[in-house]
Amino acid sequence: MKIKWSFILLTFLTVFISFFLIKLLHINQLLNLSLTNTLKSDDLEKYLNLREKWAFVSYLLIPVIILIKLVLISSILNISMFMFSEKKIKFKQLFHIIIKAEFIFLLVPIFKIIWFYFFKTNYTLEDIQFFYPLSALSIVGYKGLEPWLIYPFQVINLFELAYWLLLAYFIGKITETNMDHGLKIVSSSYGSALLLWVVVIMFFTLNYS
Repeated sequence: MKIKWSFILLTFLTVFISFFLIKLLHINQLLNLSLTNTLKSDDLEKYLNLREKWAFVSYLLIPVIILIKLVLISSILNISMFMFSEKKIKFKQLFHIIIKAEFIFLLVPIFKIIWFYFFKTNYTLEDIQFFYPLSALSIVGYKGLEPWLIYPFQVINLFELAYWLLLAYFIGKITETNMDHGLKIVSSSYGSALLLWVVVIMFFTLNYS
């Protein structure tokens, strides 16, 4: 599948799944209930009217956010390619394999829908917000955990591991080496960037929570 169609499919499925997650899990109702405890009735009404008016914008932003993420990861991997790969790889090739690997993360909201729709039917907005299937956080739970530790516990999950392995496999394939070599490139570039990102999020959460 060509890059353009892969990106369109990824974007469409992300929007589609996000829409059904919001509808099936009654996210808007839970958000309204949460805000009634923090906002005055007049402020709440203004906020709800504004949100309803601009609700479509959140869906329009999804392809932009996905594109930014793909470009950043492709750029990071491209830098590492100069250091660890003797074969010259085009940015376009990296961009395409990252799109293909990104499909693994579509399973996260699907698992979330299944969990809260069929199993844990009595839930709060915080339960949905902090739940990350097959992660370290799903084992220890977010209640009682320091806020700055929640995100790193979410990042440690099987979907992220699968993402690394997929990237390693595809990179090993296009560099005509092997998966071990691909994993070396992924860990030295994407892995380092991810670690830095997690540290930044932890720092801001610790200082503003």
